[in-house]
Amino acid sequence: MPATFAILGSGGWGTAVAVHLAQRPDHSVRIWSAHPEVARQIRDARENVRLLPGVRVPDSVLLTADPREATDGADCWVTAIPTAFLRDTLGRFAGVGGSAPVISLTKGIEAATFRRPSEVIAEVLGAGREVAVLSGPSHAEEVARGMPTSLAVAAADLNLAVWVQQRFGTERFRVYTNGDLAGVELAGALKNVVGIAAGVCDGLGYGDNAKAALLTRGLVEMTRFGVAHGAEPATLTGLAGIGDLMTTCFSPHGRNRRVGYRLGRGEALADVLAGPQVAEGVYTSKSVHDRVTQMRLDTPIMAAVYRVLHEGQGPLAAVHELMARTQKQERV
Repeated sequence: MPATFAILGSGGWGTAVAVHLAQRPDHSVRIWSAHPEVARQIRDARENVRLLPGVRVPDSVLLTADPREATDGADCWVTAIPTAFLRDTLGRFAGVGGSAPVISLTKGIEAATFRRPSEVIAEVLGAGREVAVLSGPSHAEEVARGMPTSLAVAAADLNLAVWVQQRFGTERFRVYTNGDLAGVELAGALKNVVGIAAGVCDGLGYGDNAKAALLTRGLVEMTRFGVAHGAEPATLTGLAGIGDLMTTCFSPHGRNRRVGYRLGRGEALADVLAGPQVAEGVYTSKSVHDRVTQMRLDTPIMAAVYRVLHEGQGPLAAVHELMARTQKQERV
């Protein structure tokens, strides 16, 4: 049966997902942008020139800045909005009718409340709204060009997860269902913090030994934190966890790695954070640090990222501090 998708967010990832969904003739796709001028630019050029250059947006995809035009009669809403702006942006849709399920593409944790994106969506749009989370190793630049990609979709209702699997899945876009909603979301948020650390490692010119150790111990910290917040350990070793961690830490497309790399090279933090794209790990690092402090969890790598980003510690000093800690038994 035909299905209509409302993509909320005109960034690179939202645009890529819209391009992907529009390949099916039984799909109708609309992109909503918070900025009328951006919607007009993409509509006129049929290309997201700033964030996804070289990828044509099909003529069938509607571009609009009107919440009602984007969502009226849609079978599914897809949120591709950075965590820092998610609550306020969704507030524009709170009075819009309908009860269509929501698929969240957002990876992060709300700083002030420690809410996961799915929880923010439920609070703003109503607790009865069904929410699924689609996450994993998926750079927009590759998905939009049809390169093979595999992700995980998690939802409290397995039927919704299966529906997403069937609608998104193609021979080049493989989707696995997962029942661990909290784990998939936490993995997607935490890997961004470790991604910044990986970028610092590269920016400082360290080699394979250092980066391999960083990722291995970073995954331990992700798992430790995730399990303490209700995640299943296996989720952190799956696509949403280690899979997404690898793309973030190695790819030049990774925004969080890029932030760390520039800091490691000696650039000023203000210049690095000036944009144009949001690096979710910057905000998540603070949320994680606050929670780690409360719960007394051992996450030295993520703590080092926090100090560099929010306390002004130099990247080199942070690495020295990590390496000079007391020798201990390896625990996973």
